[in-house]
Amino acid sequence: MTIKTILITGGAGFIGSNIAGKLCLRGTHRIVICDALGDGDKWRNLRNHSLYEIIPPSNLFYWLEMYGDTLDAVIHMGAISSTTETNVDLILETNQTITTLLFRWCAENAKRLIYASSAATYGDGSQGFKDDANLQYLQNLRPLNPYGWSKQLVDCYIAKAIAAGEKAPPQWVGLKFFNVYGANEYHKEGQKSVVATKFPDAASGKAVTLFKSYNPNYPDGGQMRDFVYVADCVNVVLWLLDNPKISGLYNVGSGKARSFDDLARALFAALGKEPNIEYFEMPVTMRDKYQYFTQADMSKLKNVGYTQEFTSLEDGINDYVQNYLTKEDPYF
Repeated sequence: MTIKTILITGGAGFIGSNIAGKLCLRGTHRIVICDALGDGDKWRNLRNHSLYEIIPPSNLFYWLEMYGDTLDAVIHMGAISSTTETNVDLILETNQTITTLLFRWCAENAKRLIYASSAATYGDGSQGFKDDANLQYLQNLRPLNPYGWSKQLVDCYIAKAIAAGEKAPPQWVGLKFFNVYGANEYHKEGQKSVVATKFPDAASGKAVTLFKSYNPNYPDGGQMRDFVYVADCVNVVLWLLDNPKISGLYNVGSGKARSFDDLARALFAALGKEPNIEYFEMPVTMRDKYQYFTQADMSKLKNVGYTQEFTSLEDGINDYVQNYLTKEDPYF
């Protein structure tokens, strides 16, 4: 019996490497990673796992033509995920063009595709956070940065293809990830989660600093986000692989908005320390476009049969701190 392959683009990145690790533990597929490792520590995200092959992004479509018949699914996590990247041409080439080409390839070759969309497509949240795949709804969203726009373009492209009855992969799923935190995000530098960013100060006894609020509806540190533990994101992906008849666009969040103040207090609690939180001025350039609230509507995923509970902020941070951030080897 031939062992099937799962290809994970961006497989050395944050979410991708966690997916790869869990699939390696399952042992049901050969796991092939497509990613650029550069000269930093990103390779450490893969060191603990038994992988079949690692290929550079420049060889992606060559590899697909040569070995695509062995594939069970493509998990496309590869992207420029920085919300501060200013090279829009590069963002579109990496995030939009490659994703739509993969969609077409998977459609033509009858291979399953799970790809990363983003909660950044919702912009300021004025249209809500409902994972509606209706084209008109998607087009009415107003992302706040080129990253979010590139993800919106992909969602709209696929919505148009489906509405027109064009050939589609046997399973296609777009996942709108909210504020993900957890192991293997260390290479992300300025794009790391608040948990990872504030951990060194909290662990060394310094104050954790949070933005002051400029919205009367929210106290300092009371700005709210849907923080979701990376292990929960992986569980969703694995469930979709186990349920190949499920297709569509789905939110991936905890479904519960929590404040940055809650996060900081959970971080200190995980370290066994008393909270020490200070608030500082938000840069003037951010104040008129700062997002004060995000919360994933998770009803759509639950309605198609997903029943696993999402980790609470306190439990997720405690696991992250105790089993990763405080360990000599903090990698999953």
